[in-house]
Amino acid sequence: MVENQKQYITPESKAKLEEELNALIAHRPVVAAEINERREEGDLKENAGYDAAREMQDQEEARIKHISEILANSTTERSGIIEGVAHVGSVVHVYYNGKPENKETFLIGTRAAASDNKDLETYSEQSPLGAAILGAHEGKPANIPPRTVRLFPSPWFPPSPYDSVKAATLRNKKL
Repeated sequence: MVENQKQYITPESKAKLEEELNALIAHRPVVAAEINERREEGDLKENAGYDAAREMQDQEEARIKHISEILANSTTERSGIIEGVAHVGSVVHVYYNGKPENKETFLIGTRAAASDNKDLETYSEQSPLGAAILGAHEGKPANIPPRTVRLFPSPWFPPSPYDSVKAATLRNKKL
């Protein structure tokens, strides 16, 4: 992640990450107790229970560090966002070669920004497609070798901030 550059995540994703972080932190004493219990069993060189408990502790601490970094380097603020322009946190419709039958809808952002909507793919802003779409204006082509991507006005999702309630409503209408 680039220094001093905040990544957008949805409020829902932030809440889930904070919940997971709090659960992992609350679980630390349980893991420490397990390690102590396994340590009392004797020889640590041949103690599979101790090794498993230490491995679990290492994995949980790594996840705590990762979530903390995501939260420290992310924001739910969308200041400076222009409607109709694809930004991180925008849901866009992409028409490959300008053909409506070759349409793909996705959220531009990190996996941490991913939504609960199982039907909505998330592409990183650093992926070739995400990078080419960033800053694209609705209705103007964005070039991605070997194909051209064109954003067309859409009655469902113009490039706009992800809204889980709106997405759920549209999904229920069975477009």
